[in-house]
Amino acid sequence: MLDDHRGLYNAALQERREAYRRAGVSIRYGEQSAQLKEIRAADAQGQGRWSFTSQQQTLRRLNRAFEAFFRRVKAGQKPGYPRFKGRGWFDTVTFVEGDGAKWDSQPHHPSATFVRLHGIGHLKVHQHRPIAGRVKQIEVKREGSRWYVIVSCDEVSARPLPPSGRQVGLDMGVVHFASLSAPIDGLTDERGHIPHPRYRLTAERELTAAQQAYARTRRGSARRWKAARGIGKIHRKVARRRTDHAHKTALALVRAADVITVEDLRIANMTKSPAPKPDPDQAGVFLSNGSAAKAGLNKNILDAGWGVFLAILTNKAESAGREVISVNPRDTSRTCPICGHVSGENRKTQADFVCVVCGHAANADVVAAGNILRAGLVLRDARAV
Repeated sequence: MLDDHRGLYNAALQERREAYRRAGVSIRYGEQSAQLKEIRAADAQGQGRWSFTSQQQTLRRLNRAFEAFFRRVKAGQKPGYPRFKGRGWFDTVTFVEGDGAKWDSQPHHPSATFVRLHGIGHLKVHQHRPIAGRVKQIEVKREGSRWYVIVSCDEVSARPLPPSGRQVGLDMGVVHFASLSAPIDGLTDERGHIPHPRYRLTAERELTAAQQAYARTRRGSARRWKAARGIGKIHRKVARRRTDHAHKTALALVRAADVITVEDLRIANMTKSPAPKPDPDQAGVFLSNGSAAKAGLNKNILDAGWGVFLAILTNKAESAGREVISVNPRDTSRTCPICGHVSGENRKTQADFVCVVCGHAANADVVAAGNILRAGLVLRDARAV
């Protein structure tokens, strides 16, 4: 199934490339989708085995890749032209519920849940939680040797939580995972810090050994394939632990606070490598640009998984009837919460804040969280007017 859909994706990409290279013609999704009937008839034992709508979803996936490419070109960013998918780089097929797939296809079974996929049949699913709302799409995804069914639903009703009477500001960090404007029992320490789990650092030794074993193998050998699977297994384990931590932390926050204010972070910009600094006196020679230190900071930011956590927090808050407000993070860790003086000198060290005007001293991350909360509440009041 994956190989046939991957072949369709690559063939559609090749058609778009060649049409533009040879004739300057842009081919769009509608034109390629119209060819599916003919393709399926010509390859009844291959492409013809699978759901028509699942193949349409694969073509839409390619279309989204081109839309993102043109959007980046227009914005002056690195374009990233869509690539052909090799084996192992195409792991998901999307089905439309009721047209190529059926969730709970054997509803009268006493103990198990099944999904029916066109061209495969009924598959038993280990369902870890009840389905809410109306099933819209079903994705079948391969991760290593495991297969997952991801169900997308519409008409999912919110489940508001009772008011807690608490409002908190949240400052993301690398020393601590996050700091709150006020401590929350069972979530933070007594100063308001959420500990950083550092899952990638915990797996660093194991990952390094696996990568070294991979480097000693010969290209195309069975040992190399096995070593690559080992590296992927470690990365997937780290990703699962990071996502689990994000879900649990976000759920605790949503249960504890009615309003949560966060920083509007541009994580992709924050983790960019510094630009090289050519030596003006020597051609071909570059000066130090701090890339080694920046690489360590980037690794810590990505290990924390800020983007994943903030997305999960926003979704859980919406479902629970809570409010998440994003604010500009500029100067939040350099502004005194007592007198309002803004200065980089207020931040004596990474952890210490001492106002140079009024002398107020506190933890810098907690000060930032308090400023984020105040900015969020001001923004909310301004929107209400």
